[in-house]
Amino acid sequence: MPRPVTLFTGQWADIPLVELAPLAKSMGYDGLELACWGDHFDVDQAARSKRYCKERWEILSDNGLTAFSISSHLVGQAICDNIDSRHQAILPPDVWGDGKPEGVRKRAAKKMIRTAKACRNFIDAKPGRKKKDDFPAVVNGFTGSSIWHALYAFPPTSQEYLENGFKDFARRFIPIMDAFEKENVNFALEVHPTEIAFDIASAERALKALGSHRRFGFNYDPSHLGYQGVDYVQFLRTFAKRIFHVHMKDVWWGHGDGSVGVFGGHTDFGDARRQWDFRSLGHGDINFEEIIVALNDIGYAGPLSVEWEDIRMDRIHGGTEAAAYVRHVDFPSSQVAFDAAFDQ
Repeated sequence: MPRPVTLFTGQWADIPLVELAPLAKSMGYDGLELACWGDHFDVDQAARSKRYCKERWEILSDNGLTAFSISSHLVGQAICDNIDSRHQAILPPDVWGDGKPEGVRKRAAKKMIRTAKACRNFIDAKPGRKKKDDFPAVVNGFTGSSIWHALYAFPPTSQEYLENGFKDFARRFIPIMDAFEKENVNFALEVHPTEIAFDIASAERALKALGSHRRFGFNYDPSHLGYQGVDYVQFLRTFAKRIFHVHMKDVWWGHGDGSVGVFGGHTDFGDARRQWDFRSLGHGDINFEEIIVALNDIGYAGPLSVEWEDIRMDRIHGGTEAAAYVRHVDFPSSQVAFDAAFDQ
């Protein structure tokens, strides 16, 4: 069967869920990947109230929608980051607190642990859910990084310095992953610049730092890899057993005027000078045919979740077009050899 097509609600958090759900259905989606901001999914309520989880499902079910995961990118970013004033704008008040960096990081970690419980309660409340999930419960998110600022090696950056960053990541995330294990929930890092893992090499190092903890994997998003020059199809094959969730998002690169490079030149998205920009599905340079082939090869049967980002396009037009595009490009793997009938 073709994979379900869902919409990540992070870029739609200004629309209440009761309004977004029918809109998403009308745009052609099978379900939603609920963001833990706006009013879409309240972690604290879901962790303590099964009634709240039931009410979320009623909104989805009334509109013919399903769900397979929730996403906690904003809180996750604060767990390992060097905290500054920008974080206050993206964090809930109970995580930001007095803004003192280590306190913010610790409160973010506690909130992420609570998110595992919230996700478990939410998936357990799924109408008609089987005893064994068709698709594991997943929290997608970020980790932040204490060493992202040292990306470029000047002042000279030693491997010891970088290793301390991965040790900091492990110290903070191993207890979180142990809590996810207790709740039978997977954590899927969206490999992304500013995170502890932003390409294949750093993703391998992050896994190693956690001792290959079985609850730590990846929310695959090719748009964050392509413009860097990372082989985004090889990523799938390298981490075949760790692809816990998939974002469908496009990007183009090499379209600027030559004055802004891959680091962005301190320009805003949509600036015509930029070397790269996120695009609506089918309008960028990602080869989704190769991605679907690789997903079939590694046996990924979970949702394909559209993360819609294109500053140049109306989002309802783009979201509708994206849902249709995913259905067009996705295809089930073959159960027989194409030449099996030749010897009949």
